[in-house]
Amino acid sequence: MGVTTKAKKIWHNNRGFIVFIGLMFVFRSAIADWNDVPSGSMQPTIEIGDRILVNKMAYDLRLPFTTVSLLKLADPKRGDIVIFASEAADNRLVKRVIGMPGDVVAMRQNVLTINGQQLAYHETNQNIAEQAVTTTRSVLLTEQLGSVAHPVKLSPLASGLADFAPVKVPEEHYLVLGDNRDNSADSRVIGFVPRHEIVGRAGSVLFSLDYDNYYLPRRERFFSSL
Repeated sequence: MGVTTKAKKIWHNNRGFIVFIGLMFVFRSAIADWNDVPSGSMQPTIEIGDRILVNKMAYDLRLPFTTVSLLKLADPKRGDIVIFASEAADNRLVKRVIGMPGDVVAMRQNVLTINGQQLAYHETNQNIAEQAVTTTRSVLLTEQLGSVAHPVKLSPLASGLADFAPVKVPEEHYLVLGDNRDNSADSRVIGFVPRHEIVGRAGSVLFSLDYDNYYLPRRERFFSSL
């Protein structure tokens, strides 16, 4: 039996399964996918061990299995959690959009200023904030980023990432930060993110495993919004 005959037989006997697998790969490549989160750079919003749902059609209709945009559907908005294939970091990263093209952004002692307007912050948990003064526990704050209020995590220890001078975001680029502000390799490390590197938007946690507790599921995080 020749190679061609064997291939035809395999196709005939398994075509339903082969088509299903092919469609699944196309779906994950161009429509929606899930990402494992191995680091804590987006804590407390995204925990280590979360599997997040990625909407790959949030911004572009792309040619499957490529980064080629066939049609731009929208641009990222301030506050969006985006997934991007960073050439600078040589890795796929998850961060929050802070600065839009043309914005002037600065940070002083972890307080952001955008276009001359300082963002508002308030304590997410008063007890944690007070204890952090005398212990190594983190400080949790809520940051008001335009219409988006979201948590940020700050280290009680001084960080070299807590300050940067005013910078203007170039056209077709974005300034992104991790919600875990003192432990995130974001635009303060890798620079601005080009628009074409952004492959999707994270909207929810599909499921979550606690790596520090025998990989048991965190049921309270299943299908939770980000």
